[in-house]
Amino acid sequence: MERNMRMVLALFGVVAAVTLQCAAAQTVHVVGDSSGWIVPQNGAEAYISWASDKTFVVGDTLIFNFATNAHDVLQVTKDSYDACTDTNPIGNPITTGPANVTLTSAGDHYYICTYGRHCASGQKLTITVSATGTPGAAPPPSTTAAPPPPPSTPSPTSSTTPEACAPEPSATPPTASGPTTSTTPGQVSPPPPDSSSPAVSGGFFVTILSIAMAALF
Repeated sequence: MERNMRMVLALFGVVAAVTLQCAAAQTVHVVGDSSGWIVPQNGAEAYISWASDKTFVVGDTLIFNFATNAHDVLQVTKDSYDACTDTNPIGNPITTGPANVTLTSAGDHYYICTYGRHCASGQKLTITVSATGTPGAAPPPSTTAAPPPPPSTPSPTSSTTPEACAPEPSATPPTASGPTTSTTPGQVSPPPPDSSSPAVSGGFFVTILSIAMAALF
């Protein structure tokens, strides 16, 4: 359960980071801010100053605010930008304002107004577009988290309890003190006579009597 919660939090963090980065990459820049796309009073320095503190990244959008039929926007090469000519256009001029231009490639981009002497009077813009940057960094490649390994099933362990070993019969039977008696199957051996029993005393008396009689005869 704890592992699943960590994976959910990690996935949520990745999605949030990608969302923020994508939002940052789609920055909208209004060219000239409130002044818009016009012939500036201080010449080309106006748009150079406007672009100097901004970061342009692939995916951003430029908005040229101008009155239709009063200005236009055309992307050109550096040589055409410097010479204020439309001899090497990149695409077609946009004549209806406001014009939205999406930055689709990295590098230096040049834009001019082709009306009269507007470009020569400073109505031109140059910017440097980055493939990645801060803000507007491209999201890192997403990686699919490997599923957690299945819980390992413990292998059955043999819980064999050693059987109680029966005591081996002794090769030599225990020797009991006193006279040994042989036992015949089916018969019960009488217990050995005790030395203090009357039979022993009688037997001893008979033996003495027999010796005495033998000595007399």
